[in-house]
This record gives sequence, structure tokens and C-alpha cells, in this order.
Amino acid sequence: MKDKSLSQPRPGPLQYAVLAGLALMFVYPIWWAISSSFKPPNDIVRAPLSFSPGSATLDNYRAMFHDVPVGTGFLNTVLVVAVKGAMTMCFCPLAGYAFAKYRFVGKNLLFGVLMLTLMLPTLVLIIPLLLEMSQLGWVNTYQALILPGSIDAFSIFWMRQTIAAVPDELLAAGRIDGASELRIFTSIVVPVIRPGLAALGVLTAMNVYNDFVWPVVAVNDESHQTLQVVLATLAQNVTGNRIGADFSTVWGELLAAGSIAMLPVLLLFVLLQRHFINGILAGSVKG
Repeated sequence: MKDKSLSQPRPGPLQYAVLAGLALMFVYPIWWAISSSFKPPNDIVRAPLSFSPGSATLDNYRAMFHDVPVGTGFLNTVLVVAVKGAMTMCFCPLAGYAFAKYRFVGKNLLFGVLMLTLMLPTLVLIIPLLLEMSQLGWVNTYQALILPGSIDAFSIFWMRQTIAAVPDELLAAGRIDGASELRIFTSIVVPVIRPGLAALGVLTAMNVYNDFVWPVVAVNDESHQTLQVVLATLAQNVTGNRIGADFSTVWGELLAAGSIAMLPVLLLFVLLQRHFINGILAGSVKG
């Protein structure tokens, strides 16, 4: 007979009402931004909280694509996310594996120094990084957008904590069977830490996609600007490219560009939310 004391209590109507209210609070701003992007510019200012499907128009999107290089910024962002994310997902698990499972001289000291870098604000590193890029001749290049921060301390720490939970007996069994260290990592460790890798992938993609400070410093060439930099200069470009552009016109194009920029992140989270949640909770329960 099942012990009722161990069964999970079912949420009541009050809990459902609270959850529904919280969900509405988070979803409504997204719905408002997307729906308002289809409204005529004057209606956005005159009646911001109302929406009539009969008055929906694509004028804001047409004008936005005409005034700013959103397509170029989006392609640059996809390139940076893909290459930088691949480097993070390749090298950071290897470094985390070394810190978690190997013994070598100075390991604790090196890991402590690595953790200390997490305490440094991003703005402190901007000038040294920019000087380094200038000396290498990488200003206004994709190398400047991709290489700095591609192997970061947080990702190594995340992988170290995840891999530390892998039983040493599994690794010993692989070594007894004659597997190389790389084979042990790819065939034994990686399948076990797959939820943690998925969570790291989602976090890395979102951080790189939303990054603004470093791209706006490292690149001032329009052909290399990422989407976030393009969005930040959108209002200035609209008023500069169109004579007589008013406040409502700027708002319409801003909402259109923001809606486009928001969709990839929402789709990424919706598609990978199960893996992301499993990865976040992977280290919270010991087997």
C-alpha cells in the first residue's frame, strides 16, 4: 500500500490562481510588444493598451528593414553565437574535466585564480581587451567578437561541478578496458553530463546573443555589428534617415525590431526548456 505521507500534495485552486497570475504578468509584456508592433504608429501612442486586428499593418516592419540593417546584424549575431558557442561547448568541458578528475601540481591554486576572475566586473576588462585587440589588428573583425570570453571562468566552473558528480569507478572501468583519456571523456563522461551540457548551451547562447557592451566597443563597422548594437542605434538611424520622423514612428520601428530580436531567444528556451531545467537541477540531488 502506498504511503500517503510520501505522496506529493496536489496544488489547490489558490495555487493555480497564483501561478496563472504570475504567468500572465510575464507573458503580457511580450504579447503587448508583439501586438503593438503591428499597430499604426499613431495608435501606439494614442491607445497603447488596445489592439484591433482590423487595423493590423506591416508598415512598421517594412520601415524598420528599410531604415536599419537588421538583416546584417542578425546574420552577424548568428555567426558569433554559433562559433563562440561551439568553442565554449568544446573547450570548457575539457577544462572542467581536468579540474574535476585529474590531480596535478598547482591545481587548487590555478582553480582559485580562475574563480577570482569571476569577481572582476566586465567593464574593468574592456580597456585591456580593446588594447589587446588593437595590438593584434583585430578591431572591427569577427575575431574580436568571437575569441574574447569564448572560454570563460563560469563555464569551466559549471562543467567542473557537473563532472565532479560522475563516479570515478566509471572512469576506472574505462581505463581497465584500455580506453584512451579522450575516449573516456567522449564515451563515458559526455553522455552522463548531457543535461549539464544542454543547460550550458542555453545559457551561453543567450549570453552571447544578448551581449552588447563588448560588441559596441570592439566593432564600429556597420558590416560587423551584431543585432544588439543595431537595435541600440535604431532610434538614431530612424530619425537620421527619415525627414519628419516623429516619436510614434520611432516607437513603431523599435517594437518591430524588438519583436524580431525576441523570437529566437523564446524559441530556444521553449525547445530546450526540459534539458535546461534538468541541467539546472542535475547537481541539486545526490544519488
